[in-house]
Amino acid sequence: MPSKQPAKDFLSFVNASPTPFHAVQSAKELLTKGGFQEIKEKESWASTCKPGGKYYLTRNTTTLIAFAIGQQWKPGNSISMIGAHTDSPVLRVKPVSNKRGEGFVQVGVETYGGGIWHTWFDRDLGVAGRVMTRAKDGSIVQKLVKIDRPILRIPTLAIHLDRQETFAFNKETQLFPIAGLVAAELNRTGKPEATETEKEDDEYSPLKSMTQRHHPYFVELIAAEAGVQAEDILDFEMILFDTQKSCLGGLLEEFIFSPRLDNLNCTYCATVGLIDSVADKSALDNESAIRLIALFDHEEIGSRTAQGADSNILPAIIRRLSVLPSTVSKDEDLSTAYEQTLSTSFLVSADMSHSVNPNYAAKYESDHKPEMNKGPVIKINANARYATNAPGIVLLQEVARKTTEKSGEPLPLQLFVVRNDSSCGSTIGPMLSAALGSRTLDLGNPQLSMHSIRETGGTYDVGHAIRLFTGFFTHYSELSTTIFVD
Repeated sequence: MPSKQPAKDFLSFVNASPTPFHAVQSAKELLTKGGFQEIKEKESWASTCKPGGKYYLTRNTTTLIAFAIGQQWKPGNSISMIGAHTDSPVLRVKPVSNKRGEGFVQVGVETYGGGIWHTWFDRDLGVAGRVMTRAKDGSIVQKLVKIDRPILRIPTLAIHLDRQETFAFNKETQLFPIAGLVAAELNRTGKPEATETEKEDDEYSPLKSMTQRHHPYFVELIAAEAGVQAEDILDFEMILFDTQKSCLGGLLEEFIFSPRLDNLNCTYCATVGLIDSVADKSALDNESAIRLIALFDHEEIGSRTAQGADSNILPAIIRRLSVLPSTVSKDEDLSTAYEQTLSTSFLVSADMSHSVNPNYAAKYESDHKPEMNKGPVIKINANARYATNAPGIVLLQEVARKTTEKSGEPLPLQLFVVRNDSSCGSTIGPMLSAALGSRTLDLGNPQLSMHSIRETGGTYDVGHAIRLFTGFFTHYSELSTTIFVD
């Protein structure tokens, strides 16, 4: 029986990562422990990035790219890549959130992505995100906060008052969480909260102060968590999250019950797979490629942002890497290095897949019903909603075969297509394959309840994916030269 330890380690990762800001921070900690060095996108890499080196960088602190350079690297050589995303469908605090109704203090929120929003009702919700604060020297710095206790709750209407068969609600008027009682705030401060006409700022501010835009005590809680004064907070981006911890479940602990499996599960597995592939001191000695992971923000809303997969970040970084000088040759033609690198590189787009749901089995194509703990699922779509094709499938099979031979432990894979009468989701795979021209394959671990506040995955699939990704990085250079297409 495979080990449960990879899944337990993943639980720690996801529990520490309620937002993309925290997910990137958690990935940075793993990479730093694995010997990776932080670099900056705004700096020159000519004297920094060397064959044999391991590096990572971030953009907006919500997107991270990490890479390890083979000792035998030459300009124009290939890059083996795994792409995932750090965001999930969530509720975000509105820019002006101070609401109240019928004696309740409420917080205004807006929906991010395509969440199953009814699952957010009657959950114990905390808030986390980043705060922009003014330091004592006048500079403005970012701080991460995580209020890991239930301060918010979205209450459902009692069935006695509305016996609707299908739970329906208005996302603008009935999705606001309660945060407290107006009377309790009066008892806390000894005076009612000032009205808009009574509020006066000590100094001019182009926008209303944070304690005007948001409930003052809400701002005070965030400030205390950030270790600053409320008046030092200039703005924040706050995300609601379920304070119930991720855990193993099922009769034999064969399940993971967790928020944000889509897509922190693949984010974690990609990160650990890269780290494991270079853990041995000699791992890069005979490597001619660069091994890279790209963890993007904003996949759930289309990726068309400065830190999304549809931005310039990955092409720009590949361009810079493609011309890095080697230590094995000094006579190098850099004029077409970028195009050569793209033509020989490969991207695994790692985003969660669907497990068959036993209560809705008819929703799945009869010959493509992925099962939990049976390995990563290769996703295929004839209309190119996924970027998978036959050469990519063959490559991953060969990776799984070599990984199995090396360890003696089988590494299973599965296939998935949607029914012809069903819509199909998509991933970063098609947009990146179009932008780069590199061969691409879509896959992900199987899960239930995708986009719910609480999702279900397979315990042993974490280990399966880590082994597959480690094997992909380890064997790509060797295998890519044996699969002939063009």
